[in-house]
Amino acid sequence: MTELPQAGHQAWSAPTYVANARFVAELGQDVLAWAEVRQGLRILDLGCGDGALTEKLVEAGGEVVAVDASASMVQAARALGLDARMMSGEALEFDNEFDLVFSNAALHWMTDADAVIAGVHRALVRGGRFVAEFGGHLNVAAIATALRAAATHFGGDPALASPWYFPTPQAHGDRLTNAGFDVARISLIPRPTALPTGMAGWLKTFRQSYFEQYDKNDRDAVVNYIVDALRPSLCDTEGQWTADYVRLRFDATKI
Repeated sequence: MTELPQAGHQAWSAPTYVANARFVAELGQDVLAWAEVRQGLRILDLGCGDGALTEKLVEAGGEVVAVDASASMVQAARALGLDARMMSGEALEFDNEFDLVFSNAALHWMTDADAVIAGVHRALVRGGRFVAEFGGHLNVAAIATALRAAATHFGGDPALASPWYFPTPQAHGDRLTNAGFDVARISLIPRPTALPTGMAGWLKTFRQSYFEQYDKNDRDAVVNYIVDALRPSLCDTEGQWTADYVRLRFDATKI
């Protein structure tokens, strides 16, 4: 066993993300529609990734600043000509600058939710909106259970199986309200999601830090154990894998 990484730490590779997880941006069209972008709207894209959806915000007329904590993702977004900056979503450096903060598939990686919400509130002008979608309660529940089982079997740390923030609508809505937002709508959206490169590709893309706790010679065995455990529930008879996604989407206004 190697030294355990900090729970929740995730290093991103933009090329790997494109190869195994392009569906994340493709499935962001509905929350993008909720944003109701218009010409000249000042927008912060929080957790922009490689900029695939940031481009859509710009094309719709937004004046967009994009932030992400991954150097690889920021570099990829800048390569698209976007104003992308390295910044933690838990330590935003903006004050009264944006009409809209938009986020897709990123907030569940930011486990200090109160710090994120406070930073967003500060970044928005009064009446500005916070529109986002991310993993909600029961998101990837089967996958996380298999990861915990593998950790027990191989002598790993079960805490690394599920380092995310996956709240219920009530819990997250209360956080927003307590921080000075009026929540117009918030709900869970079950979204079983086909995985174009299978479960192994998903695991290697989204749970890198989990596998880093094992010796390199053991990692393939751990992946195979998890894949075999999930096959009966998440792989169909044609070999198509589906992730058990549940998303939480909300639209809130700064009071």
